[in-house]
Amino acid sequence: MEEYNLMGPVKAALEASVRYMAAELGPKRIRVHAISPGPLKTGAASRIKGFDELLERARSRTPEDRLVDIEEVGNLAAFLVSDAADALTGNAEYIDAGYHIIG
Repeated sequence: MEEYNLMGPVKAALEASVRYMAAELGPKRIRVHAISPGPLKTGAASRIKGFDELLERARSRTPEDRLVDIEEVGNLAAFLVSDAADALTGNAEYIDAGYHIIG
């Protein structure tokens, strides 16, 4: 992604850390997850130069032709900590209206 700088390697390191932590903590029945949302309109993000254009480009490239919102990310987090997700661990869960499959 244009002007993403160090975020690519940092995210890769995060995902690797999640896998290692899940393997280490699994015997204690501790689950580990990473949530990878698409771009979210937040106060902090709005300070990024050209962020509105980035949002529009991302939206136009998603299979669902939309962006996700913070409530949807929260719903995913709530699911992952619930008993309904007790067989999931060590994953990076993408919540980006399919953007990651197009990239």
